[in-house]
Amino acid sequence: MSTVTNTTSGTSINDLMSTMNTKKTATDSVQADTDKFMTLLVTQLKNQDPLNPLDNAQVTSQLAQLQTVTGVNKLNETLETLKSSYQSSEALSATNLIGHGVLIEGNNISLTGGKSVFGVDLATAADNVKVIVSDPKNGKDVATIDLGAMEAGSTPLAWDGSSDAVDAATLADGGYTFRVEASRGGQPLTDVKGLSLDSVASVSTNSKDGVKINLAGKGAITLADIKQVL
Repeated sequence: MSTVTNTTSGTSINDLMSTMNTKKTATDSVQADTDKFMTLLVTQLKNQDPLNPLDNAQVTSQLAQLQTVTGVNKLNETLETLKSSYQSSEALSATNLIGHGVLIEGNNISLTGGKSVFGVDLATAADNVKVIVSDPKNGKDVATIDLGAMEAGSTPLAWDGSSDAVDAATLADGGYTFRVEASRGGQPLTDVKGLSLDSVASVSTNSKDGVKINLAGKGAITLADIKQVL
């Protein structure tokens, strides 16, 4: 803003400074900012030096700045409203997942009644993919699942507990770990991930963290962490 020297009215420079230095509160709105700006501008016009009045270009520039600030503030308010609406819609949609099984990044397999579900995620297609299952109790590999060639993407898989060991055709129920090995053109791929099965227990949301999916096993994750819904 331009500097104004008051020489013709009873209004002191302190009055002008008081107008400029109003205390801001957390509830300031776009309209409140506009009102304060206009009050300051009117105060300047009332107390300008008649021999050195405000330049029209300066006033026009200040009004243009006011319009810019007002527009930005309104845009911010609109974005906040849209964000809140999107989170509400996302939370409502996420509640449909409650009770469903989901595949998320992980390397655990739970074998129950000779049945288990897990998955693999490939960023690119592979000529040869295999899954090696290990017993976490002793760290030994106990089963190899040859999947052959696979396209890129997330793929759910079932395992019946069959084992490579001669003396154990089927492994006992319990928890196992696995790793995925993939290659293309004889070269190993590094963009492969294992997917573990979990179930959605509940959904929660707040303004800070947004929508969270609460899993029975892993705990809170985001919707983006879910690779596939079963």
